Amino acid sequence: MTDSANRRVVITGMGAITPIGNTLADYWEGLITGRNGIGAIAAFDASAHACRIAGEVKGFKPEAHMDRKDAKRMDRFSQFAVAAAQQAVSDANLQITDLNAERIGVLIGSGIGGIQVMEDQQTIYLTKGPSRCSPFMIPMMIANMAAGLTAIQIGAKGPNSCTVTACAAGANAVGDAFRQIKGGYADAMVCGGTEAAVTPLSMAGFAACRALSSRNDDPEHACRPFDVGRDGFVMGEGAGMLLLEDLDHAQARGARIYAEVVGYAMTCDAYHMTLPVPGGAGAARAIELALKDGGIQPDQVSYINAHGTSTPANDKTETAAIKKALGEENARRVAISSTKSMTGHLLGGSGGIEAVATALAVYHDQLPPTINLETPDPECDLDYVAHQSRAQRVDVAISNSFGFGGHNVTLALRKYLA
Repeated sequence: MTDSANRRVVITGMGAITPIGNTLADYWEGLITGRNGIGAIAAFDASAHACRIAGEVKGFKPEAHMDRKDAKRMDRFSQFAVAAAQQAVSDANLQITDLNAERIGVLIGSGIGGIQVMEDQQTIYLTKGPSRCSPFMIPMMIANMAAGLTAIQIGAKGPNSCTVTACAAGANAVGDAFRQIKGGYADAMVCGGTEAAVTPLSMAGFAACRALSSRNDDPEHACRPFDVGRDGFVMGEGAGMLLLEDLDHAQARGARIYAEVVGYAMTCDAYHMTLPVPGGAGAARAIELALKDGGIQPDQVSYINAHGTSTPANDKTETAAIKKALGEENARRVAISSTKSMTGHLLGGSGGIEAVATALAVYHDQLPPTINLETPDPECDLDYVAHQSRAQRVDVAISNSFGFGGHNVTLALRKYLA
């Protein structure tokens, strides 16, 4: 640990494996052009399922990012994480060596972990007996393995952990990594979220609790945040990773800076297993505390990347939370979008790809749209950047992530100014 407990933290690299693109450039192009990544499930026969659509990653080849033997010993959620993390490190042009490895860490969130491996091994157990289960079953399925395997692949020996806070996990990972650097425990952190839960059991479980859309015959319009016709979220998969770095460390090596991370807060509704508290008081507190952490006034916020799940409860609650946190006038002025309208909901991975989207909006002064917003819910009456992206200066942006269990997380980013 260094003596400084008040360091500035910047984003110098990013990577993305998503339903709308498997590189940072393709992901951003997909966001700005309103590309829809949702379609009929191809990974398995979903004909008997209530929900038969998802935002699946297309054309992903793990051997392009890691040794084939290593890939076979990873669940898909870990493969996504490693690939996106390698992109982030490369994008930052950060060389990890024996001299700096102990000051570089990894913090990756996942809400579910290796559920495909668990399902596959359960089938083997039931059909062939316990002796046939793989010796790699446990290390492949546990949620922390994405962080562990990523560290192995890139050689990072600093702080390493995993957040498992449902759909807030990726955002918690970014925020916790921010605090590791700010407190002097690391000079750089690879962080974000990953998920690969488009599996038979996972889809059945989420459908059983009535969380998923049933718009199976119209997948391209199924995810419609803030629209009066929304009927549930659409499962997505993938990973989003950021390379956070101490500003002095980044400047010393001449790194390109996308944005500065200035605030982070988390709260709990303490209300219900799956539903947000009516009125959004818990989410509002997370927004308020993140702004306070970053020394930001409500009228300074230019853009909000909303949690925006397309569920009946979330969207109106988040709208109310934004009004409560920013005040009615500021809430009506700020631009808001839900990029889940294009990617679906990546659960623990969503906070990762959405932090990436928010940083890119700050860097490029361009706002991703909310697609499929045809008839706004009367209770969702703010500016959701409907249909088309918008060129607009973004000085301050926040990203919201909320999860089952009442978890609320807000990240605050600012345009980097020397």
